[in-house]
Amino acid sequence: ETARHWAATWIAPAEPTWDSGFVLPLGMPQELHDSTLRQYLRTSIGGERIRIVVDNQYSDRPLKIGRAHVAHDRTTRGAPVRFEGQEGVLVAAGAQAVSDPVELPVGAGARLQVDVYLPERTRLAGFHWDAREQAQLLAGDQAGQAAPKDAQVFSTRAFVSSVLVESAARPSAVVALGDSITDGNGSTPGADKRWPDFLARRMAPSGVAVLNAGISGNRLLRPGMGESGLARLGKDVLQQPGVGAVIVMLGTNDIGWPGGPFAPDEKLPSLDELSRGLRQLVTQAHLRGVRVVGATLTPFEDALKGTPLQGHYSPAKDALRQALNEWIRSAGAFDAVVDFDKVLRDPARPSRLRPEYDSGDHLHPNDAGYEAMAGAVDVQGLLAQ
Repeated sequence: ETARHWAATWIAPAEPTWDSGFVLPLGMPQELHDSTLRQYLRTSIGGERIRIVVDNQYSDRPLKIGRAHVAHDRTTRGAPVRFEGQEGVLVAAGAQAVSDPVELPVGAGARLQVDVYLPERTRLAGFHWDAREQAQLLAGDQAGQAAPKDAQVFSTRAFVSSVLVESAARPSAVVALGDSITDGNGSTPGADKRWPDFLARRMAPSGVAVLNAGISGNRLLRPGMGESGLARLGKDVLQQPGVGAVIVMLGTNDIGWPGGPFAPDEKLPSLDELSRGLRQLVTQAHLRGVRVVGATLTPFEDALKGTPLQGHYSPAKDALRQALNEWIRSAGAFDAVVDFDKVLRDPARPSRLRPEYDSGDHLHPNDAGYEAMAGAVDVQGLLAQ
């Protein structure tokens, strides 16, 4: 019998929820009851069987799943998801539960629909704010049923944080660790046009999974939205099966938040603090034999201008971004560098995004910008030893 391996094909890292005092709305109710949450995702690599990971991270009470179901999107081909042979599962506070193998073959780039029925009053957990997808909330137990027309719709995720596939090959994965630019903000919802999606399509023929560990609002050194990049490196990156490389793009919010609506009382970090944080991240990854590709930070002149969230940009912030980029390119701290700044900056005005790559908020790229970013990654060198 050939050895079989379980590899992550898709992830959505969990983050703690926040209260109404934060500048951004949560995007879904803090509590759900007697309802089915239906969510959509796209695999990066395929396999003969799959497993679903149900996530109760950042919750202080057990999570009761009554029933779960997974299907190929827009088809009737689906199967119940069981846990130790049972329909439901009780997930301990702060923990995860991995399902039994489900006999549902999936290809690379398959779109899946995952339903989770929550019979009891349930606090939001395994929460991921920016799904770039529409989740549907259905009344009662509708796991595996056709969706009614009047479903509530959210742009967030919850309770499902990973999908695993079974394969004869040993797992090989690249993880993208970042903020909203990695999470895909500004890309077309439901179209899978974040830069890690484009990279996944480039890597799929070689059987390498690309896992998106981006969290909108994430920062390298401090918690913001999600724990800091340094705090979540272990669980979101280094624990992934077969991870061989991580592409790190963090620092934009460390620089952009202070003095604006997200962190009005903070002062800017120093170049030394940011570079030492990145060196520490490299050190920890290298202990696990994982290569680290450093990504330069993309321009954000006029970011969020004219919105309640403006305050992200100043000439002093841009000077810090440019200095950090110069350090990323030249310090030799990383195994390789991908120069996203060079790809996206306007040659006529390097402090801003090229207009044709700008989603419109002057901070996040559009689909074409994300495709250009993925195209800049040297896939041959990514997993070179």
